[in-house]
Amino acid sequence: MTAKKIRQLYLDFFRSKGHAIIASASLIPENDPTTIFTGSGMQPIVPYLLGEKHPAGSKIADAQKCFRAQDIEEIGDNRHTTFFEMLGNWSLGDYFKKEQLAWIFEFLTKQAGLEPENLYFTVFRGNPELGIPRDDEAAGILKAEFKRAGLPAKTVDFSENGGLQDGRIFYYDETKNWWSRFGAPANMPKGEPGGPDCEIFYDFGAARQIHENSPFKHNPCHVNCDCGRFMEIGNSVFMQYLKTDQGFKRLPKGNIDFGGGLERIAAAANQEPDIFQTDLFTHLIFKIEQLSGKTYGADQGMTKAMRIIADHLKAVAFIMGDDRGVAPSNTDRGYVVRRLIRRAVRFGRQMDIKEPSWTKEITKITAHDYLSVYPELGKNINKVVEELEKEEVKFKKTLEQGLKEFEKITSQLAGKKISGQQAFYLYQSYGFPLEITAELAEEKNCLVDVEAFSAELKKHQELSRTASAGKFKGGLADSSEPVKKLHTAAHLLLAALRIVLGDTVAQKGSNITAERLRYDFSYGAKMTAEQIQQVEQLVNQAIKDGLPITCQEMSLEQAKESGAHGIFESKYGEKVKVYSAGDFSKEICGGPHVNNTGELGRFKIKKEESSSAGVRRIKAVLE
Repeated sequence: MTAKKIRQLYLDFFRSKGHAIIASASLIPENDPTTIFTGSGMQPIVPYLLGEKHPAGSKIADAQKCFRAQDIEEIGDNRHTTFFEMLGNWSLGDYFKKEQLAWIFEFLTKQAGLEPENLYFTVFRGNPELGIPRDDEAAGILKAEFKRAGLPAKTVDFSENGGLQDGRIFYYDETKNWWSRFGAPANMPKGEPGGPDCEIFYDFGAARQIHENSPFKHNPCHVNCDCGRFMEIGNSVFMQYLKTDQGFKRLPKGNIDFGGGLERIAAAANQEPDIFQTDLFTHLIFKIEQLSGKTYGADQGMTKAMRIIADHLKAVAFIMGDDRGVAPSNTDRGYVVRRLIRRAVRFGRQMDIKEPSWTKEITKITAHDYLSVYPELGKNINKVVEELEKEEVKFKKTLEQGLKEFEKITSQLAGKKISGQQAFYLYQSYGFPLEITAELAEEKNCLVDVEAFSAELKKHQELSRTASAGKFKGGLADSSEPVKKLHTAAHLLLAALRIVLGDTVAQKGSNITAERLRYDFSYGAKMTAEQIQQVEQLVNQAIKDGLPITCQEMSLEQAKESGAHGIFESKYGEKVKVYSAGDFSKEICGGPHVNNTGELGRFKIKKEESSSAGVRRIKAVLE
């Protein structure tokens, strides 16, 4: 039972139940400031769960690409991954618990082929103080489904010391079986919807309780104990309550949100508790075996390293290969990508992988394995490979030196703690993210003074900002006429770049003297000769058109609403200046500028090169 088949069976099954099948949203969320990646199947659907009408109707289903950066530290066991696919189905005020639980039970047992005797469920215990009853309705529906399958289904009020108690359906409190955007019912603000949920667990057998030296092996076993025996494979959320001044009220129509991990359902369908042994990872693991000369499963340390490499580079392929893809950098999403690549490279070194630029081979396999489902990976793979090669080469240059320096530091430690200054030295001189230093330290039973590292980093950033501010005001050498002209040309350059390369291009910095302009912008690939020529032509046409340069003062919000572009917005005051060159360019800026583009002369790009990962640099002149 391949994961590809399970994915298609799921979508076909819910299509047969009247659901519209929608495409996966991007891993890079749009208009969602709460998170930097799409981390669940629910995330893109939240507006519709809160009342907005979905264009596809009231019953929808999909397979959603997801990435959770918070799971990076957990990678290495047999069930956690940073990237995963969530199979989802939603009822937006349409069907409710009876249909949902019956359909999921049918899909798992009849379609995916899971044996009913290996399925366990948890439901909400209720909270009498808040007036929320126990979810006996869900438990009753599940008992009926098990009865149809010929199995008794005892319900048990969970107690940590009680173990399984021959139970099949377990009542847990709101820490496990309640969903809202704010967590437990008591944390929800008035006017917020939420409700109980029903989690599904697969039993790999009592022998799994001692799997991988489980610390739980001597404790009473239950479905949520993480001993290795049970794996959560899905969860149905019943959004049926609204918090009001009078307490929790039933909504007239409830919503259903189901999310099931494809990787975990595939593991259950194949009776394989290690998801890295399913077809979603086997090609990647085989390639890592070839590269390293090691065998998966032969050594616990090497097995963990293989899992980390396979997971991280698969995630990199999906994040960088997304149509809104992100290149490695030192900020936000780019930092996460860089961290994944560097961890993979470090564990590759631990496995003695010698081949240069080997990481790209893993991403190529990922693109091939998912080509029929996510064709954007194939379309963007060359860009991914190019960026990955650069990042790997850059990090490898410093990794060996950094590891030697790390060994020197730890060999001279008086105690068991690496100072913040030492950790910052590794960061600044050898490109070691704090997380890598912390991992290396843990392997030597050492700690890192994280607080002191943060203080050192903050001090360094403040000094850098002060130095930059003292060098050139606004990136300009002076206010002379040549500088004004080149500064105005820089505005035209950004507008032209966004036309030729796409509207994700943004300014990343500039430095302008009387002789030339140097301009940094976000873009993940080297510009072609044709693209450079197109940009030049657009700028020179704007100059030829003799566009008037106008300035308006407005609030920052008004400037954003008007479509003006700008960087470092936090430095601007309440009122900002917006300079426009006709309809061609509009930017938040402090000046100075010429009065008309016709004053500029001929614009010529002298050089286009890399500035840093995901950032390109143009040097240009006016002739």
